[in-house]
Amino acid sequence: MSRNNSGRFGAQAPDDNAPAAAATQQSVLPTPAQAADNNPLSFVVPTEFVELPSRGKYYPPGHVLHNAEVVEIRHMTAKDEDILTSRSLLRKGLAIDRLLQSLIVDKRIKMDDLLVGDKSAVLIAARIHAYTSEYHTQAACPFCGATGDNLIDLNDVNLSYGEEWSDLDIEGPTETNTFLITLPTTNAKFEVKLLTSADEKRVAKILENRKKAKMQENSVTQMLKQITVSINEHANRTDVNNFIENMPTIDSQYLRAAYNRVVPNVDMTLPYHCEECDSDSTLEVPFTAEFFWPKRKLHG
Repeated sequence: MSRNNSGRFGAQAPDDNAPAAAATQQSVLPTPAQAADNNPLSFVVPTEFVELPSRGKYYPPGHVLHNAEVVEIRHMTAKDEDILTSRSLLRKGLAIDRLLQSLIVDKRIKMDDLLVGDKSAVLIAARIHAYTSEYHTQAACPFCGATGDNLIDLNDVNLSYGEEWSDLDIEGPTETNTFLITLPTTNAKFEVKLLTSADEKRVAKILENRKKAKMQENSVTQMLKQITVSINEHANRTDVNNFIENMPTIDSQYLRAAYNRVVPNVDMTLPYHCEECDSDSTLEVPFTAEFFWPKRKLHG
């Protein structure tokens, strides 16, 4: 995920040039000397600094993560696994967020405020330090459809800083950290925002309610509605939503592709080789139950 992946997913404290907001985060954990004095069986839980894809650029002034390039997390413990096995939290879909909130050292940081890409970086780092970077999952070949076990090294995923869009008709970021994307067919100028964890959960809830009501799935338009602030400087939600639902497919595809270029995120696509048809392609790393609930093998 990096020039040095261990540095991004945790290994080193920020240097003297790191942003003040990151460098001043205070660990709530005792020092080794304090732990030894208090209890000979004390174990000091290690912490790591995780590089944020946003590098803190898109958090407003005054936010704890404004211009912070890293966030400090501690390693998972047996007590944290209680969160992952809580039936109540799993049923409500709160287990992962509750876990990550527990692992972040600076308690001023709230999960709902995290940009989606930054949350993904923390999620992957937590998984690596808890269960190693090896991730076994099922993969399907896009050419022949054959499925089989696939071993993924999570240290191989990369950060995308959302800065490679100079070839597209995009302006920004604005003073409010939005971007202006002009579409090729309608020439409509969309003002879009970067999604937070709270926004992502809001979309998931809408889709879940539609599924329960046996309504048609509309994940594409729901995502577009969530990221859109205004169209041609018009912010009336009824008008905005109506335009999104009726926009030409070519504009919809362009908007999504352009948005993905400006969003700081974790690039979850990795090379994939199919043994059945001997083809090479790319695979988007899936988040399955095995991600945080891997089948552990005992050795010895």
